[in-house]
Amino acid sequence: QVQLVESGGGSVQAGGSLRLSCAASGHIFHISQMAWYRQAPGQERDLVATATHGGTTNYADSVKGRFTISRDNTKNTVHLQMDSLTPGDSAVYYCSANVRRTQIGRSQVYWGQGTQVTVSS
Repeated sequence: QVQLVESGGGSVQAGGSLRLSCAASGHIFHISQMAWYRQAPGQERDLVATATHGGTTNYADSVKGRFTISRDNTKNTVHLQMDSLTPGDSAVYYCSANVRRTQIGRSQVYWGQGTQVTVSS
């Protein structure tokens, strides 16, 4: 099996920063894309940022210039540095990973349990 464990959520005032981390463990042969999503109460889960194994990153327009995604392929970890936070960034943040468990197996998406981020004005 594969487990993703997030950490680093919490409460911060507007303008502050938080750094989220996610570690993947278990039977892993290769992780292609790792990503962060977020879901606010009553809303759909939205993509925040992605990072490929080769280092290509993409961001939602709402977080460009404020958030930075990074990953360490040697440790199967992904991080999300969040700066200039606003109350609109408040949500549960989820980590995801496209994992291939064997050399010839298919990739499967795994999710973390989520970590709460609350930004107060």
